[in-house]
Amino acid sequence: MPCADDTQRIAAEARRALDICNACQFCDGYCAVFPALKSRRLVSAEDLTFLSNLCHNCRSCHHACQYAPPHAFDLNLPKSLSLVRQQSYRDHVWPPLLRGRLPHAGWPAVAVMAAVVLSAVALVVVPALLWVPPETLFGRQSGPGAFYRLVPWRVIAGVAGGVMLWSLLAIGFSVASFWRGMGPAPAGVPLLPALRDALSDAATLRNLGGGGAGCNDRDEGFSQARRRFHHALFYGVMLCFASTSMATVYDHLLGWPAPYPLTSLPVLLGSLGGVGMVIGTAGLASLKLRADPAPVAASLTGADCALLALLFLVAASGLGLLALRETAAMGPLLLVHLGLVLGWFATLPYSKSLHAPFRFAALLRAAMERRGRG
Repeated sequence: MPCADDTQRIAAEARRALDICNACQFCDGYCAVFPALKSRRLVSAEDLTFLSNLCHNCRSCHHACQYAPPHAFDLNLPKSLSLVRQQSYRDHVWPPLLRGRLPHAGWPAVAVMAAVVLSAVALVVVPALLWVPPETLFGRQSGPGAFYRLVPWRVIAGVAGGVMLWSLLAIGFSVASFWRGMGPAPAGVPLLPALRDALSDAATLRNLGGGGAGCNDRDEGFSQARRRFHHALFYGVMLCFASTSMATVYDHLLGWPAPYPLTSLPVLLGSLGGVGMVIGTAGLASLKLRADPAPVAASLTGADCALLALLFLVAASGLGLLALRETAAMGPLLLVHLGLVLGWFATLPYSKSLHAPFRFAALLRAAMERRGRG
């Protein structure tokens, strides 16, 4: 974990880079960072928090920069903002007792995430091994209610619901702290139009366009791959949540217990979502591992890939469960899948997942500033 001197050094370097960018303004049309920067004569600590999370790390500015290495200015804005952005997760995590104590980068972050996920899997698997008869756990189960013969619905809903409620609460408090950390919001700006702009920017990932031609995913060549893989992952997650919501309607309102037919809406939505998550996570991991290392903060790669690996396993285990649910493998696969999902829920407020609500809050603040400037 970075010490106070490291934090100050990271902030000072990011401020120096932004001051040079503000004087140059060559990259003004690349993303939302540069118009927001242009309205600031001096970059405060609150501005660093805001601008670093507004940055989508497309790296186009680095490859276009005339002051990047080997220039004497040694400017590397994407790397500098990545380090500040990572610091903001530590500064605003909830509860406050954890601030500055949780690792968000390097092998310590990977180890903590792995420990939480393995503990969640054990929390599901061990009680099942102790209390579910082997012929039920390892036998072929089929028909309505087959899942609940292994793990009762109340246990699934109670444990997963409790963990998810805690995570949502923690994320909400973290985002509120982050919002205050960006400084006062523009006064007199209608919220709804700005919210519409921010939702559009988030849904289309406009700021991963790199000024229109795309990101510099691997080198100085332009590509839309990162944007498309992000879309596949994001909308895959949304489809999976839609699937779960629809399954709840089927079960509690219509009285149809899972598992459902392959042509049912919960299965179709979940299948599409799972495939999207697999494609998105595998694609993003491939881009990270093959990316130009120059504009990347190498210390952050491990934690990023750990989250992608967890999401890949959640989706792949769900698809495997769907494919083998009529076989004796259904029981073990169900337990592993539920454990992975529980681990994902538990790590949401304390991993790179926090970047999504923070980035949306920064997009909303940028939209409010744009509308305030007219």
